[in-house]
Amino acid sequence: MPKESYLVGLIGSGIGPSLSPALHEREADRQGLRLVYRLIDIDTLEVAPEAVGDLVRAARDLGFDGLNITHPCKQLVVEHLDALTPQAEALGAVNTVVFEDGRAVGHNTDVTGFAASFARGLPDARLERVVLLGAGGAGAAVAHAVLTLGAGRVTVVDALPERAAALADALNRTFGAGRAGAAPPDRRGELLAHADGIVHATPTGMAAHPGLPLPAALLHSGLWVAEVVYRPLETELLRSARALGCATLDGGGMAAFQAADAFRLFTGREPDTARMLADLTELAGAVGASK
Repeated sequence: MPKESYLVGLIGSGIGPSLSPALHEREADRQGLRLVYRLIDIDTLEVAPEAVGDLVRAARDLGFDGLNITHPCKQLVVEHLDALTPQAEALGAVNTVVFEDGRAVGHNTDVTGFAASFARGLPDARLERVVLLGAGGAGAAVAHAVLTLGAGRVTVVDALPERAAALADALNRTFGAGRAGAAPPDRRGELLAHADGIVHATPTGMAAHPGLPLPAALLHSGLWVAEVVYRPLETELLRSARALGCATLDGGGMAAFQAADAFRLFTGREPDTARMLADLTELAGAVGASK
């Protein structure tokens, strides 16, 4: 029998502007639940990302029902959990932890969140050749999502070449040889010249990390461009892409869909995804208007 009150939180860096508390609390209010969502910012606490294990244990001991995990802790948290879902284990990244009978179980709702958003926002996009910028936790999730959606080949580009290569190897083990590859940043121009689309999965473009993740001159009108950043909804990358006539997808849909999936895991209740999408758009618009 589901409870009537819940305590959940978010662990990450620079998460003050996060819309997750409002998304979860609004949906709980609509369902007649009491849900309190706390931010656990490692910057405010002045602890290293590697302290995520201690923070998870403290939250469990304090009676939290679950946690969301974000940059830069999605991969670091894995070794501190008691169990992983098959998808989270395959990814090597967790964005949702549920406490069950004293055990911390890791899930990943970024995969399903991005897949649902992409299918909704870019339903006719060609997926033969996709370039992924970023091989962290978010990058791993969206790579799994686009390959599940039928991408022919995903090329992973990361500032750390060894991290890109490790993700490509893991993707090939899961989806079959030749479905993924890795390339250094200096090959972005060559790759994008022949790509169908690009998925950006690094923090660049966030309110705390403004700017472009690649030179705007590398973009062209034949690309579709998808973001995972949702604060702001219109990043500099998306503005540059739209100016060239590219089809684009902001990070709002992924944020709302992954939050809906996490809400279901935390509460056992079915979320109103359409309302959560509307909440995200309203909240993100209000943040943009206040700047």
